[in-house]
Amino acid sequence: MEMKLVSRETMKPSTPTLPHLRTYPLSFIDNIVFRNYVPLLFFYSPNPNHDQASIIPTLKKSLSQVLSRYYPLAGTFKDQISIDCNDQGASLLVTNSTCNLSSILRNPTEASLNPLFPDGLQWKPMNASSTILVIQINSFACGGIAISVCMSHKVADAATLSNFINDWATLNRQQQPPPPFPVPAASFFPQENLPLFPEAAFVENDTVCRRLVFEACKIDSLKALVSSYKVDNPTRVEVVSALIYARVVAALGLSPSTTSFRTAVNLRRRTVPPLPENSVGNLVWFLFVFQPREIKVHELVVRMKEGLREFCGTFARKFGGEGRDSRFISECLKQATSVPEAEESGGLVCCASWSGFPMYEADFGWGKPVWFTTSGCPVRNSVVLMDARDGGGVEALVNMEEKDMARFERDDELLRYASINPTLGEW
Repeated sequence: MEMKLVSRETMKPSTPTLPHLRTYPLSFIDNIVFRNYVPLLFFYSPNPNHDQASIIPTLKKSLSQVLSRYYPLAGTFKDQISIDCNDQGASLLVTNSTCNLSSILRNPTEASLNPLFPDGLQWKPMNASSTILVIQINSFACGGIAISVCMSHKVADAATLSNFINDWATLNRQQQPPPPFPVPAASFFPQENLPLFPEAAFVENDTVCRRLVFEACKIDSLKALVSSYKVDNPTRVEVVSALIYARVVAALGLSPSTTSFRTAVNLRRRTVPPLPENSVGNLVWFLFVFQPREIKVHELVVRMKEGLREFCGTFARKFGGEGRDSRFISECLKQATSVPEAEESGGLVCCASWSGFPMYEADFGWGKPVWFTTSGCPVRNSVVLMDARDGGGVEALVNMEEKDMARFERDDELLRYASINPTLGEW
């Protein structure tokens, strides 16, 4: 797909950052996170009441305004533990395409989606001249629009990205002054006297990506199957991630006893009291689930539930507040920044769930997105789960080495519940 670059500019906050806010401290979790870009992509259908010529200037104005709220995103990394909020700005690219939005939605492939991201930055590391935030606005011949956002993972998790895009959309739609900056992660998880460990390595592999869609009715069948084994209230994410893990391990030809399952847990909802949902930064930690024998989906769901209860009683309690345990935190950070043997050998399946984040609520004033997605991640045996646009289904992007993917995508047990890259149909 051919894209024509119309403009490239740096958007600065609409109001200067106050001097006492110039240095922004990062949390002890932020401090070990790699600086690669996390990509998001939102598609919007044509709206006869809003032409593209008027949309672009309005988006630029509201982006400048929202950067006044999220002022660290317009700064530069001072060192590993802080940001210089110098109002350098965020990069904004605007492109035009001669094709229609429908041609992409009918058959979304990496070849058609990749040009919609700025400078091919998805999951790539920042360099010395990079901005923390890079955005590309893509206009289609039909009047549709796609907005891609690439933000350095070191300052933001998926929840932060979701909050940012929704706050930007709200400002664009309502044209009101931006509210105060959300609460930074360092307010809850400060570095203080903890040892400073190196940033975790982002190990890239030669992978291919497949988009799987689990319809709501298929998920209901899977939940019913799990419930028949006396498992209480299995969730969409639990049953889908358990099934994917089981079929990935089968495709790899590995034993579940040597192949652990790692999932990211949102700490905002797990601490006592819960942290604000609009907290900014990396407020996640990892839950490891081990399956010592033959994989059964319902058994893995049980282990997930047991692991989460234990997680809330230890990590969520000892990471902050009155129960903060510096020795425990230091050991966690040490383990997180070392590459385990299982990861080096491929005996690790990693899952990040973005399900439940209001990605489909990002209405800039011309309607909610008709589709939201991300880009394939070059980490083998990694999975990203997202809500399907109907709210009941789940989309999964699965990344594996090509030889393993060839077996995985033909797995009968998987295909009983999932469709591979179906068309998005009417929009």
